[in-house]
Order: sequence, then C-alpha cells, then structure tokens
Amino acid sequence: MDVLDRFRLDFPVALAGMPGIAGGRLAGAVAGAGGLGTIGLLPPGELQAAIGRVRDEAPGRCVAVNLLMQFARRRHVQACVDAGVDVVVLAFGGDAALVRELRDAGVFVLVMVGTEHQARAAVAWGADGLIAQGREAGGHLVGTVAALEFLPQALAVAQERPVFLAGGVATAGDTAAALAAGAAGVVAGTRFVLTEESGAHREYQRRILAAGATVETTLFGLGWPLRHRVVPNTATDRWCRADGTARRIPALVNSLSAPLARWAPENSERSVIRMQRPAIPLFSPAAPLEGMPEQWVDRAALYAGESVLRINGVVPAKQAVAELAG
Repeated sequence: MDVLDRFRLDFPVALAGMPGIAGGRLAGAVAGAGGLGTIGLLPPGELQAAIGRVRDEAPGRCVAVNLLMQFARRRHVQACVDAGVDVVVLAFGGDAALVRELRDAGVFVLVMVGTEHQARAAVAWGADGLIAQGREAGGHLVGTVAALEFLPQALAVAQERPVFLAGGVATAGDTAAALAAGAAGVVAGTRFVLTEESGAHREYQRRILAAGATVETTLFGLGWPLRHRVVPNTATDRWCRADGTARRIPALVNSLSAPLARWAPENSERSVIRMQRPAIPLFSPAAPLEGMPEQWVDRAALYAGESVLRINGVVPAKQAVAELAG
C-alpha cells in the first residue's frame, strides 16, 4: 500500500497522538506541512473542536485521532465516527468489535504494538496497519526491544499491511533507516513535543532539551501502572531507584490505583486529560502543559524518548516535518 496516496501525505511522517500536547494546533500544522497530523485524546467536545481545526488549517489533508484505550470512552469513539475522521490509532488496547465499528464507518485503523503477540492480536482484530513501537520511545511503552529490532517481526505478522515505526525517530536519517528496513513511515513524538505549536509547557521543553539521559521507569503510574520513558526531574530523583523502577511507596500506590481509569465515567473531570487541569496529582501519568504553574514540572512526567539526545531546539512544526523527511 502506498501510504502517501492513501493518507494524502507528502512525507511518510506521522505525529504521535500525545494527549494535551498534540492538539488541533499541532496536528493541523503537521498536516499542513504534509505529514499525518494525529490528535491526542481530549475530552469529547474538545476532540470535536480539534478535528474541525485540523480541517480548517489543512484542508484536504488526512485527519487522524489517537485513542488512548486506557482512558478512551464511547463518546470519544462516537466523536471520531460522527466527524468522519480518516485514521484512528488504537494505543494500549482495543478489540475486534471496536476495529470493526471503526472500519465500517470508513476509518483506517492502526494499532500500536510492541511485541509479536500484540501484533498478531491486532491483525486478528482486523487492523488495517500497525505501529511498531521500540523500547527507546518516550512516554508509555509497549515496546520491549529496539524499534529496528522489532520491525522485522511486525512486518512478518502484518504481511501486506503497512507498518509505521515509532521510537528513536529524530532525523531524516532515522526515517531513511526505517524505510530501508521495510517500514511504510515513521511516527515521531519527542521531535514534535519540541515544536512551537506543541501544547507542552515551555519549561518541560527546556528540561528535556537540557537532559543528558532518559529513564525507563514505572513511577508515573497513578491509574495506569505501565512502563514509561522520561527525563529525570525532582520526582524521579526522590522516588526512583538507581535502575529507574519506582520505590516501594509509589509502586504500592500505583498498583492499587489501577482501577481508577476503568471507574472514570465518560465525562469525568478526573480522567487522565482532566488530571492535567488544574493540578497534577503525585505519580500522575499526565504531562505538564502550557498554562500550568512552572513548579509542577518537577512533580510531573517529563516524557521523552532517547531521540531527545539528538534534538537541539524548539522549531516550528513545519520545520520538524522537513527535518524528519529529509
């Protein structure tokens, strides 16, 4: 499949759908620059507005939405169907019924996977394509090995379905390596966190640009105890062991909090999206967004992939797409 033609792209570069960071402004800028502008999970009303903004700012381009399944509800799915979005990414979950519903509505369904078992499950659901995530990615992780190491397994399972590579993508060289290895395109997160249109707090951007290392940890797992990659801050210094794992108290809190996301109703003010406004609870998976007090950056998850060690500054989204495309 020619994804450039199918998704109306100029370049095989996709924005990772990061909640709160990849809103309509950033997704519209990426789409307008010729990439796949993916909107991260937002409350349903805001999601509808973001979809409209992408269409206004990038007419004729593909509109994509990332459904973070731990926190997505029926109203999010319905918003995508009602708006007639082109692509939906299912991240950290999904099932055959949901894939069938989206495909019946004319939506192209990509499923993010990090193991061969997950890839086989996604194909069995009827997914149109896969996103193969490597362990070096920022944010929450399904990947267990390096992206280029996992890619051949994902390609073998996907057969003729397109596979995008995620994790460690910062430059045109990374994109070229992924394409040469058989990927249909790349998905970049950290490069787009560090853009002018990003919803990330500016101090968050400064911190990850200044970082000399990333940490794979389980610290920021309130309601969602899963591995994730961040750059160090006061919270990780205090609450992480030397190997990055959470110390006993946060580990216990996070393990007991797992049902929180399932209990939250569709319009709950306590969803992961709403946790970001107006306060971030300790160990929350919410990233610091613009408009939040700067001191909260030291208690929040500063998500960043290993690619941040090869990124030098904050640029317009159009330039980031060009840098990734070459």
